[in-house]
Amino acid sequence: MTAAVRPKVELLSPGLIDRILQEAWLILEREGVLFENAEARALFRDAGASVDEAGQRVRIGRRLVEACLSRTPESVTLYDRTGEESFRVGGDDVHFDPGSAGTRVVDHRTGRERPPVSEDLVTLARLADALPNFHFQSTGLVASDVPPVLGDSWRVYLALLYSAKPIVTGTFRVEGFGPMRDMLAAARGGPEELRRKPLAIFDACPSPPLKWSHLTSQSLIDSARAGIPSELISMGMTGASSPATIAGTLVQHVVENLAGLVLCQLAAPGAPVIFGGSPSSFDMRKGTTPMGAIETMMIDMAYAQIGKALHLPTHAYMALSDAKTPDAQAGYESGIGAVLAALAGINVVSGPGMLNYESAVSFEKLVIDDEICGMSYRLLEGITPREDPLAEHLFREFKPETQFLTLPHTRKWYRIEHRQSPLPDRDTYDAWVAAGAKDLPERASERVREILEGTPARRPEAGLADELRRIIVDDARRSGVASLPL
Repeated sequence: MTAAVRPKVELLSPGLIDRILQEAWLILEREGVLFENAEARALFRDAGASVDEAGQRVRIGRRLVEACLSRTPESVTLYDRTGEESFRVGGDDVHFDPGSAGTRVVDHRTGRERPPVSEDLVTLARLADALPNFHFQSTGLVASDVPPVLGDSWRVYLALLYSAKPIVTGTFRVEGFGPMRDMLAAARGGPEELRRKPLAIFDACPSPPLKWSHLTSQSLIDSARAGIPSELISMGMTGASSPATIAGTLVQHVVENLAGLVLCQLAAPGAPVIFGGSPSSFDMRKGTTPMGAIETMMIDMAYAQIGKALHLPTHAYMALSDAKTPDAQAGYESGIGAVLAALAGINVVSGPGMLNYESAVSFEKLVIDDEICGMSYRLLEGITPREDPLAEHLFREFKPETQFLTLPHTRKWYRIEHRQSPLPDRDTYDAWVAAGAKDLPERASERVREILEGTPARRPEAGLADELRRIIVDDARRSGVASLPL
């Protein structure tokens, strides 16, 4: 029987990909990239790169880049907290996760943003765990009720306590990496098991244009040596911190990400690396970074296509919105982004649940976006020939009174062929009015409450919970934090 055709979208011709790469090689070798981290510069120097210590500039030859590319795995397999369920990050496999590191929560009761607290992080972890179309969770909020010095480890602690799904995270402090790694290793049963079965991805962002900070360079080094996949998040803004043209921004994106990839391989040959980013089409009128702009999505899709050409796993921030509430703008920007990310075959898609330029999280939007992600997965399944013949046998002895509703064929295939979801409104107008005339955000709010009240959190066994508590309490004590909110 003929297999389904998987729908796919590509924006770049092979010739344009080659031109972008050729210019990236040239910039890496001639202009170089700034690395503030002395250990990173030493690794480059030992590998034969040209290092200007005074200017912190590293010039990287194409031969070294290609050697490091050849050592980078084409795919990464993540495992959940139990070590049983696995997810391949590579090829054209697509995995959605909530956007990360929001500093605000949109409170559905008031319609206004407020600072997140630890209970919000628990809610996010539980929702991400329960919603079926998010394969990963993320440390998607920054708790305002713990000091920043403890923020990194606190987010991972709550994520491990309240969800079993793999985690997309990252560190804002060099000192934050150790406790985060220790908790992940405790959940996995030791550092070697964590290396064998990764439980988390660590984001690391260069500072455009063409610079890796001390912090993010150290994150790449530490993650590589721990066997934790690094997700490279280049984030040029067109016309502000990267060239105004999409093609020009793609050149810079490739340069920054390849420089980070080389550092990972120099720190630990064979380290897993994901070619990702969070670029934006800068809005010159407002001074903002529109993540819902179609040009931003085009940059994402294009650099992912380049990542695939380099045989690397890919990532992008898509399926999010610049809107301030879960309104029509949030719907169309997130819907278009999710579908385009899926059609581009981007492996890790971060952004569902996010509003306001990647800074705020709405739990109602998270529930709505789960439905959008489910529709995107259904699109990727394509049209499958279910039977042979396809339909002509259903029309044998056809009569005017023939009803497909009663056919065994309908009972056999309907639920397989057609998605069923409680969230979208499929009622008649009169039935919708009789049910309270509820709009989508209101129905999503009810769904949030249903999940939190009706779906128990998947907590770890007591021994692991105790060990995680010990690690976070020790980190708090070292950081001078006297008490924890939960």
